Amino acid sequence: MKKLVLLLTVTALASLAGCSKSDNYTPAENATGEDIFYANCTKCHKPVTADAVMILNPSTANVNAIIDKVQNGSARMPSFPNIKGEPAQRLAEFIMANSKTQ
Repeated sequence: MKKLVLLLTVTALASLAGCSKSDNYTPAENATGEDIFYANCTKCHKPVTADAVMILNPSTANVNAIIDKVQNGSARMPSFPNIKGEPAQRLAEFIMANSKTQ
C-alpha cells in the first residue's frame, strides 16, 4: 500500500512539474495564436470540446484579461513573460474566438 501511495504521489508531482510559476517559452514573432496555443498552452489546457479550446469565466472573457493572465499568471497558472506584443494579441484573439464563456 505504501508503494502505491508513493507511486501516485510521484506521478502527481511529475505531472504538475510542467505547470510551474514561470515559463520561458518564446513564440516566433510570426506565430499564429493557434500555433502558440497548441505548442505551449496545451501542456496544461486540453481543448474541452471539438469546437472550444477553453471555457472562460466572464471576468476573463476579453482580450486584455487573457493577455494579462498569460503574462502574469495566476494562482495555478504560470506566467509567460515572453509572450508579448503581436504574438500575445494573436493568442488572446485565438482563445476568444475558439472558447466558450461560462
